[in-house]
Amino acid sequence: MKRIFCPKCDNQLTFDETKYPEGKVLAFVCPQCGSQFKTKLGRKIIKTDTGEEKEVKEPDFSCGYITVIENAFGFKQELPLVEGDNVIGRRNKDTEGIDAPIITSDPSMGRKHCVIRVKRQGDGSFMYTLRDFPSLTGTFLRNELVGKNEQIRIGEGAIVTLGATTFILHTADGEEF
Repeated sequence: MKRIFCPKCDNQLTFDETKYPEGKVLAFVCPQCGSQFKTKLGRKIIKTDTGEEKEVKEPDFSCGYITVIENAFGFKQELPLVEGDNVIGRRNKDTEGIDAPIITSDPSMGRKHCVIRVKRQGDGSFMYTLRDFPSLTGTFLRNELVGKNEQIRIGEGAIVTLGATTFILHTADGEEF
């Protein structure tokens, strides 16, 4: 299933992209605001609000990624991490500065909830640390609350809960620390 967003109200729509050939133009009507828009399957270029074209890059999972576990609020998602600080939070049309936006309607997850820092070490491997942004509902690592000023080292398979949403860390090398 492919997810797209209405360019006017940011409502999420889903459809089965396997039923259509690559390059096919599909037209949609948003059930929330009635806006009509088109999308082209397999397209790598999008138009911004200002009318300019912008290339959409394929996600790079070379620094690791998180898998958001499917819950009552949404679908399974895989979001890549980059070197440095990765701000993780609830996706919102007006929120900027989020590196890993989780698509959810979970009101208990903040727009900027936690940070995973990915740091390359001298031997070329990566080290991952977790800290709360700070958020109102807290960040939990394996059901233990991460302190407000605490930074915890995490590794492959770390289970992190933000509000009612949980994700699993997958490191670049697949090894636990």
